[in-house]
Amino acid sequence: MKIAALGIDVGSTTVKMVGIDAAGEIVWHHLEPVDPRVEKQVDSFLNKLKQEINSLNNIPLIATGYGRNLVHQAVKNITEITCHAKGVYHQLGHGGTLIDIGGQDSKVIVIGTKGQVVDFAMNDKCAAGTGRFLENSAARMQVPIEEMGTVALSATEEVAISSTCTVFAESEIISMIAHGVEIEPILMGLHRSLIRRVVAMVRSVGLVPPLLLSGGVVKNPAIRKVIEEETKEQVFLPEHPQLMGAYGAALFALKLMAS
Repeated sequence: MKIAALGIDVGSTTVKMVGIDAAGEIVWHHLEPVDPRVEKQVDSFLNKLKQEINSLNNIPLIATGYGRNLVHQAVKNITEITCHAKGVYHQLGHGGTLIDIGGQDSKVIVIGTKGQVVDFAMNDKCAAGTGRFLENSAARMQVPIEEMGTVALSATEEVAISSTCTVFAESEIISMIAHGVEIEPILMGLHRSLIRRVVAMVRSVGLVPPLLLSGGVVKNPAIRKVIEEETKEQVFLPEHPQLMGAYGAALFALKLMAS
């Protein structure tokens, strides 16, 4: 394994590190829940990699994500908007409109024909349009988060979640359960509610096909299905949607090394 550059994405819920070769292909990656002691966690990531390749000398590291300023080991930090666009464009080979749904925020990025960011919208103020909305709901209904999408898709009907706030939506769920509403239609309604908030952001910047997805939340099959239903567009995913921020950072590190 020959690593030419590294990228790290310190997100709100997870930390992702990607190693790429000289051709820009992912050859190593590691992911963990974010630790409040980010600097020590990054050291742990680097030590893990060093055990596998013996030396990290002359391998540049670029950081992105919420906690990018805490990564003192990085030679540079770049915004997650730019890195997600870079990573997805390089992996899929074209631009379009990218929806990135993370644990604590969601982003819509219009990517140009050369991989540049043309426009974007971001929700980092309200949990109702993020993965945290589903995570809180999963806990309330005692459904494992990784099974939420499959359970939702098994619903034969769907109930509307009218609240635009995570706290009020939780109260709505409690009331529905108390009135005997089944879990499956509630879950489908929750997915619909989340995606409609995200699609409103898509419309605010203008949908430029094709529609691209990244972030850990889009591994949920119900998320993908509802996005297609609400936008009437087919969605396209990179091979590792959760790694695209770190991958984009690694690609920038590779370019920095070549300059």
